[in-house]
Amino acid sequence: MRKSHHVVANPKGGWRVLRSGAARATRVFENKEDAVGFAEKLARKDSAQLYVHRRDGTIQKRDSYEQDPLPPTHGR
Repeated sequence: MRKSHHVVANPKGGWRVLRSGAARATRVFENKEDAVGFAEKLARKDSAQLYVHRRDGTIQKRDSYEQDPLPPTHGR
């Protein structure tokens, strides 16, 4: 299973950062911008996927910070 982090709306207000498969939030933020910044740092550190959700649960943005097994050779 791939490692991933999700930014989702918190039912009690604000935004939660969740690791895939976790029942509890890694951290809760008052605003989405702060939650996304924190989740991006975690995804980079963990070489993971990042999913940013809208309030309705749909995916707004997806980024990958995984190591590329076939990096570009840039003309080699």
